[in-house]
Amino acid sequence: MASKLPAVTDDVRISENKVPGCLSTVHVDCTLEPKEGDDDQETMVVNYFGDSDGLLTKGLLALLIRGLNGATPEEIQQVDPQFIQAAKISQTLTPGRNNGFLNMLAVMKKKALDAAAEGGNDVDADDEETKEEEEQSAIVTSFEEIDGKPMYNTIMTTLITILKPTSITLTDNSSQHAGHAGSKGWEESGESHFALEIVAEAFEGLSLVKRHQLIYMLLGETMQKIHALEIKAKIPAEV
Repeated sequence: MASKLPAVTDDVRISENKVPGCLSTVHVDCTLEPKEGDDDQETMVVNYFGDSDGLLTKGLLALLIRGLNGATPEEIQQVDPQFIQAAKISQTLTPGRNNGFLNMLAVMKKKALDAAAEGGNDVDADDEETKEEEEQSAIVTSFEEIDGKPMYNTIMTTLITILKPTSITLTDNSSQHAGHAGSKGWEESGESHFALEIVAEAFEGLSLVKRHQLIYMLLGETMQKIHALEIKAKIPAEV
């Protein structure tokens, strides 16, 4: 299936399109276009394109692209990540590749939302530009990396890249549990316990449990290395 994935140009291989948490490097993006055969051009569907430097990962990306292309943004949001269990795909993958597959799906869902937001608003161009500038200015896009804290840096990078939070604070409480052995993060860098406070529109419509599950899914292998992550996840309206 990997061989059937159309080639992409280098302008797709940019940081904004990179999927975090994958064993191989993966880039994916999409366009929003009128549904073929819709004379009124009222139904807009998503078409994805991307690439990976790993053959197996490229095949998994091709599988997702084949399954999601031609669907509306709303339909894509309704795709349950648990289908990977029902389809028994997870049984053929290592834990690392399984998490990478779920991260690809999460990024593709977010891309569909972004494309719909950009293409589905009939507001005046000047008003739209102002709105976009205001939204972008409110979104956290970077953080100060801490030397010797790979778990902290990975968590922050992943959540900022995918969830685009308006506020995010990650506190390393590992020093309070210095005698708590058993986590890989503690053995590697002295990191085992974190407290996360995050505000993002991406949590809209999700229960507290689902918000936590989304964060666990996005962090993938990192969650296997730390002992505990305390989460407070809200949408802007709840702040």
